Amino acid sequence: MPPQGAIVAVLALAGLASSFMFTLVVPIQTRLPDLLHANRDDTAWVVTATLLAAAVITPIAGRLGDMYGKRRIVLVLLATLVVGSVIAAVSTGLIWLIVGRALQGAVTGVIPLGISILRDVLHEDRVDPAIALISATLGVGGALGLPISALVTENADWHALFWTAAVLGAVVFVLVLLVVPVSVLRTAGRFDYAGALGLAVGLLGILLAISRGDAWGWGSAATLGCGLGGVAVLLVWGWYELRIPEPLLDLRVAARRPVLLTNIASVAMGFSLFSSNVSYPQLLELPAPTGFGLTLLAASLVIMPSGLVMMVLSPFSGRLASTVGPRRLLILGAIALIAAYGFSLLLASAVWHILIANLLIGVGIGFGYAAMPMLIMRSVPQSETGASNGLNALFRSLGTSSAAAVVGAVLASMSSVQDGRTVPTAAAFQVSFWLGLVAAVIALTVAAFIPLRPAAEHHPALPNGH
Repeated sequence: MPPQGAIVAVLALAGLASSFMFTLVVPIQTRLPDLLHANRDDTAWVVTATLLAAAVITPIAGRLGDMYGKRRIVLVLLATLVVGSVIAAVSTGLIWLIVGRALQGAVTGVIPLGISILRDVLHEDRVDPAIALISATLGVGGALGLPISALVTENADWHALFWTAAVLGAVVFVLVLLVVPVSVLRTAGRFDYAGALGLAVGLLGILLAISRGDAWGWGSAATLGCGLGGVAVLLVWGWYELRIPEPLLDLRVAARRPVLLTNIASVAMGFSLFSSNVSYPQLLELPAPTGFGLTLLAASLVIMPSGLVMMVLSPFSGRLASTVGPRRLLILGAIALIAAYGFSLLLASAVWHILIANLLIGVGIGFGYAAMPMLIMRSVPQSETGASNGLNALFRSLGTSSAAAVVGAVLASMSSVQDGRTVPTAAAFQVSFWLGLVAAVIALTVAAFIPLRPAAEHHPALPNGH
C-alpha cells in the first residue's frame, strides 16, 4: 500500500478540485450575459446547474461507493469533471456551457467518498486529522480558487478557466488511480434505482424553488409548484425507502439522534458559511459609500486567508476532536461564526474589518466542517459511511443553496441607484450579517443536543476504534 500520507494528500487535492468548481465562474458571472448573448436569468443557470448536480449526485454517489467501491466511484466522478470541463471549454453558447457546468458539479461527491476511504484504509490514530483536512477542502478550495480564477480571467480568454479545470481533473484522476488503494469493504445487494430517481426528482424540485425563487417570484406558480412538488415526492420517497429491503439510504440510520442532529446542524452551518461568501465579496467590490471599490482580484485576496486558516487548522482540528470530542469541536465552530457576524454587525467600515471577520469564518468552518463527518462516522456502521457522508454533504448543500438564494434576494431587494447602477444598501448587508448570525446560533443550539458518545450506544465494536 502507498504511504498513508500520500493517500491523504491525493484525496485532499481531489477535495480542493471539487470545491474549486463552485468559485470557478465567479470572475465572469456578471459578464456572462454579454459573453453568451443571453439574458441574466438564463445565464444564472451556469451557477444553478452546478449546485443542483452536486446536491443530487452526492448522496447517490455515496451509496454507489459503498456497493461498488469508493475509489472506483471517485474515478468516475473525476472523469465526469474532465468531460464537463472540456464541454464547457469548447462551448460557444449557453446550453452546452450549462451542460458542462452540471457535469462539473457531480465531482462534489469525491469529498464524502474520500472521507469514507480514509476510515477504511488509515490507521485509527490518523483518521481524525485526515478527516479534518479533507473536510477543510470544502472551504479551502473555494477561497484559494477565487484569486486563481480572477488571475486566469484577467490574463486569458474565459474558456481558459474550463481548460484549467480539465487539466486539474485529469491530474487528480491519475493520482487517485496510482496512489489511492482499492477499498475491499463492499455493501452487498442491488442498487435502488427507483429510490435514486425519487431522491433526484424531489431534491431538484426543492432546490429549483430555493435557487430560482427570487427570479421567478417566491409566490409564483413555478416556485410553489417546484417546492411543494419536491416535498411531496420526498415524502413518498421516504415512505418507499422504509418499506424495501435494500434502500438507497437507510433512513432508520439517518433518523438516529446524533446523525439527524448533525445533519440539521450542517444545514445551518452551510447557510452561515455561504452568507459570508455572498455578502463579503460584494461589499469589498462595490463602490463607495456602500462598499470599498476593490477589484475582483484584490477582493479575492482579502477572502483567501479564510481558506488558509482552514488548512492550517485542519490537523489541529483532528487532534482537538480526539481530545474533546467532535461535538464540542462543532460547538466551537459555531461560536467562531457567531463572533464573525457579531464583529461584522459592529464593525464593517474598513477592509481590515472584513478580513478579521472572514478569518473568524475560516476558524468556524474549519472546526465545524471537520466535526460533522466525525460525528456521522461514529454513529453509523462502516458499510453505510459512503451513503451517510453523502447525505451529510447534501444537507450542507441545502444550507449553501438556501443562503445563496435568501441573501441574494435580500441584497437585490434592499438596493438603491448609485451613478446609474443598482447596488445593495448598507442596511442590506446588515440584514445578511444577521441572517448568518442566526444560522450560526441555530447550529450552536442543535450541536448542544448531539449525544456525546453515540458510537458506544449503537456500535461498540466498529473497526478502527470508532
